[in-house]
Amino acid sequence: MNKRLYPLIFILLFGFAAHSQKYRAVMKTDSGKIIIELFDGTPKHRDNFIKLARSHFYDGVLFHRVIPGFMIQGGDPDSKHAKPGVELGNGDVGYTIPAEFRPGYFHQRGALAAARDDNPAKASSGCQFYIVTGKKFTDADLDKAAKRSGHAIPADHRAVYKSIGGAPHLDQNYTVYGQVLKGMAVADKIVHAKRDKNDRPNRDQRIKKIRIRKKILGIWF
Repeated sequence: MNKRLYPLIFILLFGFAAHSQKYRAVMKTDSGKIIIELFDGTPKHRDNFIKLARSHFYDGVLFHRVIPGFMIQGGDPDSKHAKPGVELGNGDVGYTIPAEFRPGYFHQRGALAAARDDNPAKASSGCQFYIVTGKKFTDADLDKAAKRSGHAIPADHRAVYKSIGGAPHLDQNYTVYGQVLKGMAVADKIVHAKRDKNDRPNRDQRIKKIRIRKKILGIWF
């Protein structure tokens, strides 16, 4: 082979690998494993989640808020050693992530999205997230959800909400940055845990660890 071709081949392979990178989060909980695809279209949220997971930030945090027919929420650092019955949800990392709303990313069942407080820019919490368990909707329900969110619901999204469910009233108001690929039965088990008046499970629902996998040239690392 012509030696002058080696740099070109390396550049092409490197460029292809960089372009085709995909990330998954493997979340191990007390109730089982949840595997989540992280979207490339929301790079700020994706990269922040990866950074925190790789630094072991999420190891030991609780799903501190569960609402059947809606979602499970976790990521509060104050939850790691919280005493039973203590209200959680105010812990943070001292920064927010700018909103990254994308038309194709919506709150279907299994969506991974960023929690946030009530701020005009709709910036996301730097660490707290939720997984949508959701419920199914009728067209009339979806019309109400669209009015509540202030955003029209596309026909293809409506079909998903009617068939598998979700939380349409959150669309374009909270950033969706991933989707569960496997393990919704685990999320369903967690969301139906007995809970107190603040929606915290009476028995801790803990994330043991989150590990990140990266796909390069068709191989997961």
